[in-house]
Amino acid sequence: MGYQSLTPFGRTAEAVRAALRTPARPAEMQAPVDKWQLLRDLTAGRARFELSDRDMTVLQALLSCHPETRLDAASGPLIVHPSNETICARANGMPCSTMRRHLAKLVAAGLIARRDSPNGKRYARRLAGTKIAFGFDLRPLAQRAAEIAGAAEACRAEAAERAALRETVSLQRRDLVALLDLAAQEAPSDPAWSPLADLATSTARALRRRLDRETLARIEAVLSDAIATARQMLGFESDDPSTSDAQNEQHQQKSKKESLDSESDQVAMLEETPSPVSDISGPQEDAKKIEAPLPPFRLVQNACTEIAVFTPDPIHDWPSLIRATDKIRPMTGISDAMWHEAKSIMGAGQAAAALSAMLQRFSEIRNPGGYLRKLVACARDGKFSPTRMIMALTPSPT
Repeated sequence: MGYQSLTPFGRTAEAVRAALRTPARPAEMQAPVDKWQLLRDLTAGRARFELSDRDMTVLQALLSCHPETRLDAASGPLIVHPSNETICARANGMPCSTMRRHLAKLVAAGLIARRDSPNGKRYARRLAGTKIAFGFDLRPLAQRAAEIAGAAEACRAEAAERAALRETVSLQRRDLVALLDLAAQEAPSDPAWSPLADLATSTARALRRRLDRETLARIEAVLSDAIATARQMLGFESDDPSTSDAQNEQHQQKSKKESLDSESDQVAMLEETPSPVSDISGPQEDAKKIEAPLPPFRLVQNACTEIAVFTPDPIHDWPSLIRATDKIRPMTGISDAMWHEAKSIMGAGQAAAALSAMLQRFSEIRNPGGYLRKLVACARDGKFSPTRMIMALTPSPT
């Protein structure tokens, strides 16, 4: 008595072949396991076993037919024998055809085994005091408890890592959008921001889908580079905890020591260095038709601090900087005609940036009017770059 058939009742040749190929598990059992904890672990790691949530619903219905909370093969057989109607009722009214399909999926995954009776019915009876049952054997599920627990732990760790990456990408996208909004106020004419804006848009579109860990990691790396580029374009210093105040002071002294001794030397440097505008536009005659983009306002504000000494009004954007330079210009000895010519050739923003840079090193400029006249001549020839002029005032890293 107690013989277990090798093949299912009334199945196709393919089902018989699959049953014969299923490797036999060792008869030894580990310690009894909680069936509901086992179900929770399998639900968490079901992707490793290629199971769906509907498969788990059917397995839950089968486990509910086992009277004990713990699965222990040593205490008796682990065969449950519910009817199809009972399984469908405990599976929240699942159609019988759907239920049978998910049962076959659980059998194929090696989590349960069919123990069919001679006539294919599911029942239990006692013979000479021994219980004989035909139905679904839960022993394979209990035997794979350790494997299921490991798969669940791995899936939970992967899900936590994926959630952390998704949060990081979401925060990075938000920071990039904020930097783009700031750039729209400080450097609205700079075309270099367009690729970053496209990146922010495509990232928001990608986050609507369920992304895997590898894709999120790639997006995180791209956004990190984009944020670093945006900070550099806006003139923000990168946080370096290894740089002390004494080192910053040394940088400033070195920058001042290496500065040009006269306005003629500074203008010569502008003439010798090719303008970014001329590099992009090609022919030199076309360069003067294209106005060089304004430097980021934050860069001007950080590099040109002397202008705030000459005006009581706060300077927080380009219009306020232009108003401040209009008020300060008479104090520098620059004539009205020269200033109007500078604003018409350079533009009001570039003229304001140039005068702010001049104020930063005003003690080194012998003739402010002549110095501005040479800058205007450079701008007329397409050789003037206010960004490069401002960058010359910033401390160079060692």
